[in-house]
Amino acid sequence: MKRFISTMVLGLACFALGAVAQRHYDSRRQARETVGDVQAPSAMPAPQSVDFASEPLWAYGFDTVSKPGDKAAPQAPPSRKLRANEDQNEQNRPRQVQGSAASYSLVDVRDGANVIDWFPRDHPTMSDLIAHGPAGMGELKRGCGSCHLPNGQGRPENAPPGGLPVAYFMRQIQDFRNGLRHTTDPRKPNTNTMIELAKAMTDKEAEEAARYFAAIKYVQWTRVVETDLVPKTRIVGNLFLPTSKELTEPIAGRIIEIPEDEEQTETVRNPHVGFVAYVPPGSIEKGKDLVTMGGMRIVNNTIIQGKTTACVTCHGLDLMGVTDIPPIAGRSPSYIVRQMWDIQNGARNGAAVQLMKMAIARLTPEDLVSVAAYVSSRPLPRLATSGTSTH
Repeated sequence: MKRFISTMVLGLACFALGAVAQRHYDSRRQARETVGDVQAPSAMPAPQSVDFASEPLWAYGFDTVSKPGDKAAPQAPPSRKLRANEDQNEQNRPRQVQGSAASYSLVDVRDGANVIDWFPRDHPTMSDLIAHGPAGMGELKRGCGSCHLPNGQGRPENAPPGGLPVAYFMRQIQDFRNGLRHTTDPRKPNTNTMIELAKAMTDKEAEEAARYFAAIKYVQWTRVVETDLVPKTRIVGNLFLPTSKELTEPIAGRIIEIPEDEEQTETVRNPHVGFVAYVPPGSIEKGKDLVTMGGMRIVNNTIIQGKTTACVTCHGLDLMGVTDIPPIAGRSPSYIVRQMWDIQNGARNGAAVQLMKMAIARLTPEDLVSVAAYVSSRPLPRLATSGTSTH
């Protein structure tokens, strides 16, 4: 009986919160189906101070605290130039990956303005924007698929746009354009690159990208493992890469997300090979409590309010999103923590973010780890048919 009452109370709470959330989104929504429907804000939000000492550095791909005046150097534009420190023949040698009929050299792989496509059947036909980038950027352009991959899986150091609702995607482009979305850590370069790409896109190109990625079914990409120890790593381009296979370094409350196979992921950019995310022991269960109940308790038939709103209230019981609220199940925990930290610290300020900001305001860095560990560990309820996974 007590379990039944608890379930009913949670259901009523979720219904009420869901109604509030829907009313908020209906009244404040900045994007529908096209960027052209969105009005630019009349004033920019005031910046807020950031406690960099508490920053989850690993989520941003750093191991040292940011210093005053730090900023990111611009990323080098895509190039087909040979690297002086590597053998020329090796860079030009055709390579293959299992299951693909394609063949690419390292020069091809590294050319972000001409995105390679190992598995073209995984996704809709790439447009010029996805394969080459915004036309208006000239030689500085890079295709969306160069960072986010043609199948939209993304990587821990960027974002996974596959399967995102069109309206949500469009809202993010507009937020980037209007200075409402950036990065809390000023050293992270690819966020600035994304801002420039968003500004360079035409409305037609932005909608084109939104519909392309929305048509893709996101597949399970990250394997979550609870452990006290992780491999020793080095950081390259804000991504952790293992220097050994042995688990010898204390996890120390972090999430360490590394490629399942560095050769496949980094060298040839195989979009069928994903990542393993090491998370602290017990974090998945702690995250489940926050995600499904918000930390709420019922003591002696009295509801004890939790520290957050249950994530399932807005993102759905399966965490696969509702209308224009994004799906989060099975996605990169590094990305999820990075976005929650950005929202907490005012680096994301779009109108639709305000409800999220209130929901996570009281979460500690440890809570963020737990939420991300649980969310990322959730299996996707709808199996993808457009691609495969190595795990």
